[in-house]
This record gives sequence, C-alpha cells and structure tokens, in this order.
Amino acid sequence: MAAITSRYARAFADVVFDLKLVPASVLEQLYGMVSVFKSNQVLQRIWENPSVPAVQKRALLDAIVARENVCKQARNFLAVLIDHRRIGQLPEMVRQVESELDTRQGFAEAEVTSARELSAVEKGALEGKIATMTGKKVRAHYAIEPRILGGAIVRLGSTIYDGSVKGQLHRMKEQLAAE
Repeated sequence: MAAITSRYARAFADVVFDLKLVPASVLEQLYGMVSVFKSNQVLQRIWENPSVPAVQKRALLDAIVARENVCKQARNFLAVLIDHRRIGQLPEMVRQVESELDTRQGFAEAEVTSARELSAVEKGALEGKIATMTGKKVRAHYAIEPRILGGAIVRLGSTIYDGSVKGQLHRMKEQLAAE
C-alpha cells in the first residue's frame, strides 16, 4: 500500500513543482479537503461507493472544491483518487504528498520530546543543531514527556537521538553491568 501512496504522491509533487505552485498553499488546501472528507460520513460513502457513477462523484467534488477554494491541480488529484477508488486513502495520500514535497524542498521533519516546555531560544538552538547534523531545513514538532526527566529525544525518520537524562542513566546502568 505504501508503494501505491508513494507513486501518487510523487506524481502530484511533480505537478506542484512543474507548475511552480506554492507547496504550503497546496498542502493547506489538501488538508482542508481531508478535514471535509473525515468529518462527513455521507460524503465518504458516496465517494467510496462503486455503484455511484464517477460523473456524480466528480460533480460533488466540484461543488465542494468551489466552496473550499481549492486549486485546479488539487481538485484533479482528488478526482484521480476518486476515479481510481483510492479516495478512502486520502489522509495517507496527503501525508505522503507532504513528505514528498518536504523532501524536494530540503526539509527534515523532527519529532522532539522534552521533559518540559522549551523556550523559543532553546527550540531555535536545537533546530540549528539538527539542521547542522542533517544539512536540511528543520520542521520540528514538540511534545512534553516528564518521564524522561530532562534533556530531549529527537526522532528524524527512523533515527532516534536520545539525549534524555533517563536515556543517559540507562546507558550508565548498562555500562556498569557490563564491567
């Protein structure tokens, strides 16, 4: 399934960059449509129902797109998903589109978990260090987890950098047990 969502995301990212669209704006529109889709079960049933003609599904899409002020290219992407019976995967598709656009723009997504709320200065310093390590612009998402005691844990894709006090104590324990 990931290969399918990746294929659609790459194709749509090609359109965004070929036509020099603003990626952030296109993503905002797509996430708006995800919200509309998720919040309306009748809409989901209509778009996912194979017995409803594609022409009717696209007419409904066009009415929503006009109301939500969605660009033509995003509308066409949604129409392709409807026509190929992939609209049920819309949330996954949009996340994959975001990931593809981020990669092409040189962004790295970082999930940062700290024991307390970080100040703006601390966040800036941490993001600067991550940017230096990765050579990419950083888009960080922050979470608080008091159980790590102090420091921070940074997740970049599948790589985890554990600079937490809890992690350091665990490593010290392992070293002492090995001696």
